[in-house]
Amino acid sequence: MTVIVLTNCPAGLRGFLTRWLLEISAGVFIGNPSARIRDLLWNEVQQYAGQGRALLAHTTDNEQGFTFRTHDHAWHPTDHEGLTLIHRPNAQTTPGTTTPKKGWSNAAKRRRYGSR
Repeated sequence: MTVIVLTNCPAGLRGFLTRWLLEISAGVFIGNPSARIRDLLWNEVQQYAGQGRALLAHTTDNEQGFTFRTHDHAWHPTDHEGLTLIHRPNAQTTPGTTTPKKGWSNAAKRRRYGSR
């Protein structure tokens, strides 16, 4: 089983993928092509995605039963002791934003010390 999810990609790429896969929702393609065809499709997706993002998930013979690849995503797959997990980068603070005040909120103080 193969699933390809496209976000903000050209319509021509979506049309190309419908030759091999079924589009079950906007930008979500599913099918069961051979490994060779799947790799060729993924190469085409990477080449023609433009400013868009893409995700490929397919079944394989490992502990999880599947694996996935990403193209132009902020989240990246990482291997952790044989399991593939998603690494999400920490949110970067932009200059000029205020940091929240440290300490207990008034509601937390009331809960902790009783209503006063």
